[in-house]
Amino acid sequence: MSSIAENIAAVKRRMADACARAGRNPAEVKLVAVSKMVPLDRIAEGARAGLKILGENYVQEALEKIRALDEPGISWHFIGHLQSNKAKMVVEGFDLVHTVDRRSLAKELDRRARQHGRILPVLLQVNVGQEETKSGTSSEELGSLFQYVSSLDALRVRGLMTLPPFLDDPQEVRPYFRHLRHLLEQLREKASSPEDLTELSMGMSHDFEVAIEEGATLIRVGTALFGSRPT
Repeated sequence: MSSIAENIAAVKRRMADACARAGRNPAEVKLVAVSKMVPLDRIAEGARAGLKILGENYVQEALEKIRALDEPGISWHFIGHLQSNKAKMVVEGFDLVHTVDRRSLAKELDRRARQHGRILPVLLQVNVGQEETKSGTSSEELGSLFQYVSSLDALRVRGLMTLPPFLDDPQEVRPYFRHLRHLLEQLREKASSPEDLTELSMGMSHDFEVAIEEGATLIRVGTALFGSRPT
């Protein structure tokens, strides 16, 4: 096997072990391979080795890859901070947006999706650590943002996403993951279609096992699959 294929197998074993510890079905957890700044040939190698979801942070870099990658069955997720003026390109290229964090962005995504004649699934990003350097709505304002986005014709809220504080010990991140799960549970109690709110995008290379134990359905893993990226 190639090194990327070996990495994929190792990550999937760790995912399965975390699911076993939590009594979860491994089919409930999807692997989003974070491919930002990864060369196209390595991404293609990963796709041939079984990667099905690719997550990108930078719109223009991602669109070049989407156009160039000739691998069937790939779903593209946008997982980076999104400026409203890039909404049109995201609507045209991506299957799910993880990072809707404000009304103005949601309004523009809705406008562009309607122009494009499509329904766009989105996640709402929550800044669970209240960090000034990170995007995301606050826990207190989440309900209001959810109501607004839910009222838009061309967007469908599928769940929540977070980037918690980076802590050396993954166990110390657990309360942030648990908090996001509780927030989703609260939204489901009030939502008109709670069955649509199924996704929790949380956990990265160093802490995804804890995230799975706390209910993650989408883990965003880059380094553990592709190795270190250039800075």
